[in-house]
Amino acid sequence: MEPHDRLGDKFTQWSGRGLDAGRCPVRNMLDRLGDRWSMLLIGALAAGPMRFSALSRAVPDVSKRMLTQTLRTLETDGLVSREVAPTTPPSVTYALTPLGRSFTGPLLSLIEWAELNFQAVMDARSRSRAA
Repeated sequence: MEPHDRLGDKFTQWSGRGLDAGRCPVRNMLDRLGDRWSMLLIGALAAGPMRFSALSRAVPDVSKRMLTQTLRTLETDGLVSREVAPTTPPSVTYALTPLGRSFTGPLLSLIEWAELNFQAVMDARSRSRAA
Protein backbone atom coordinates (compact mmCIF):
# COMPACT_ATOMS: atom_id res chain seq x y z
CA MET A 1 0.00 0.00 0.00
CA GLU A 2 1.32 3.43 -0.96
CA PRO A 3 2.00 6.06 1.73
CA HIS A 4 -0.79 8.33 0.46
CA ASP A 5 -3.24 5.40 0.66
CA ARG A 6 -2.11 4.58 4.20
CA LEU A 7 -2.44 8.25 5.16
CA GLY A 8 -5.95 8.32 3.66
CA ASP A 9 -6.87 5.33 5.81
CA LYS A 10 -5.43 7.01 8.91
CA PHE A 11 -7.37 10.18 8.17
CA THR A 12 -10.57 8.15 7.96
CA GLN A 13 -9.76 6.76 11.42
CA TRP A 14 -9.09 10.27 12.79
CA SER A 15 -12.35 11.51 11.27
CA GLY A 16 -14.17 8.80 13.20
CA ARG A 17 -12.94 10.49 16.36
CA GLY A 18 -14.30 13.82 15.18
CA LEU A 19 -10.80 15.28 14.74
CA ASP A 20 -11.20 16.63 18.26
CA ALA A 21 -7.74 17.30 19.73
CA GLY A 22 -8.88 15.89 23.06
CA ARG A 23 -9.70 12.50 21.58
CA CYS A 24 -7.40 12.31 18.54
CA PRO A 25 -3.75 11.60 19.32
CA VAL A 26 -2.55 12.93 15.96
CA ARG A 27 -4.42 16.22 16.22
CA ASN A 28 -3.34 16.60 19.83
CA MET A 29 0.33 16.09 19.01
CA LEU A 30 0.23 18.27 15.90
CA ASP A 31 -1.38 21.09 17.88
CA ARG A 32 1.46 20.92 20.43
CA LEU A 33 4.47 20.08 18.26
CA GLY A 34 3.44 21.95 15.13
CA ASP A 35 3.57 25.37 16.72
CA ARG A 36 6.04 28.00 15.63
CA TRP A 37 8.78 27.26 18.18
CA SER A 38 8.60 23.64 19.34
CA MET A 39 10.19 22.10 16.26
CA LEU A 40 12.99 24.67 16.22
CA LEU A 41 13.78 24.08 19.89
CA ILE A 42 13.70 20.31 19.48
CA GLY A 43 16.04 20.72 16.51
CA ALA A 44 18.40 22.86 18.57
CA LEU A 45 18.37 20.40 21.48
CA ALA A 46 19.03 17.49 19.11
CA ALA A 47 22.65 18.68 19.07
CA GLY A 48 22.84 18.19 22.83
CA PRO A 49 21.85 19.79 26.15
CA MET A 50 21.75 23.58 26.20
CA ARG A 51 21.28 26.34 28.70
CA PHE A 52 18.47 28.86 28.31
CA SER A 53 20.77 31.58 26.97
CA ALA A 54 22.28 29.22 24.38
CA LEU A 55 18.78 28.26 23.20
CA SER A 56 17.90 31.93 22.99
CA ARG A 57 20.94 32.52 20.77
CA ALA A 58 20.20 29.40 18.69
CA VAL A 59 16.67 30.64 17.92
CA PRO A 60 17.22 34.41 18.01
CA ASP A 61 13.73 35.51 16.96
CA VAL A 62 11.95 33.78 19.85
CA SER A 63 11.14 36.08 22.74
CA LYS A 64 12.30 35.10 26.22
CA ARG A 65 8.65 34.72 27.25
CA MET A 66 7.83 32.37 24.35
CA LEU A 67 11.05 30.43 24.88
CA THR A 68 10.13 29.88 28.52
CA GLN A 69 6.54 28.96 27.67
CA THR A 70 7.53 26.54 24.90
CA LEU A 71 10.18 24.85 27.04
CA ARG A 72 7.63 24.42 29.83
CA THR A 73 5.15 22.86 27.41
CA LEU A 74 7.79 20.51 26.00
CA GLU A 75 8.79 19.59 29.55
CA THR A 76 5.15 18.98 30.55
CA ASP A 77 4.74 16.71 27.53
CA GLY A 78 7.85 14.74 28.52
CA LEU A 79 9.92 15.73 25.48
CA VAL A 80 12.42 17.97 27.29
CA SER A 81 14.05 17.68 30.68
CA ARG A 82 15.11 20.61 32.82
CA GLU A 83 18.06 20.29 35.19
CA VAL A 84 18.84 23.01 37.71
CA ALA A 85 22.40 23.06 39.02
CA PRO A 86 22.82 24.31 42.60
CA THR A 87 24.92 27.34 41.70
CA THR A 88 24.49 31.03 42.30
CA PRO A 89 22.75 32.11 40.18
CA PRO A 90 21.11 28.76 39.35
CA SER A 91 22.25 27.19 36.09
CA VAL A 92 19.44 25.54 34.12
CA THR A 93 20.15 23.06 31.34
CA TYR A 94 17.57 21.65 28.94
CA ALA A 95 17.90 18.36 27.09
CA LEU A 96 15.77 16.03 25.01
CA THR A 97 14.35 13.08 26.91
CA PRO A 98 14.22 9.63 25.29
CA LEU A 99 10.68 10.52 24.16
CA GLY A 100 11.95 13.79 22.68
CA ARG A 101 14.78 11.99 20.90
CA SER A 102 12.23 9.56 19.44
CA PHE A 103 10.63 12.54 17.65
CA THR A 104 13.87 13.62 15.94
CA GLY A 105 13.53 11.00 13.17
CA PRO A 106 10.06 12.11 12.04
CA LEU A 107 11.09 15.76 12.44
CA LEU A 108 14.20 15.19 10.32
CA SER A 109 12.03 13.61 7.61
CA LEU A 110 9.76 16.66 7.62
CA ILE A 111 12.75 19.03 7.48
CA GLU A 112 14.33 17.12 4.61
CA TRP A 113 11.01 17.15 2.72
CA ALA A 114 10.72 20.91 3.29
CA GLU A 115 14.26 21.53 2.06
CA LEU A 116 13.69 19.36 -1.02
CA ASN A 117 10.34 20.93 -1.93
CA PHE A 118 10.69 24.53 -0.72
CA GLN A 119 11.33 26.02 -4.16
CA ALA A 120 8.47 24.08 -5.76
CA VAL A 121 6.08 25.41 -3.09
CA MET A 122 7.38 28.97 -3.51
CA ASP A 123 6.95 28.68 -7.30
CA ALA A 124 3.38 27.39 -6.87
CA ARG A 125 2.59 30.32 -4.57
CA SER A 126 3.96 32.77 -7.13
CA ARG A 127 1.84 31.19 -9.90
CA SER A 128 -1.22 31.34 -7.67
CA ARG A 129 -0.73 35.05 -6.91
CA ALA A 130 -0.15 35.82 -10.59
CA ALA A 131 -3.38 34.11 -11.66
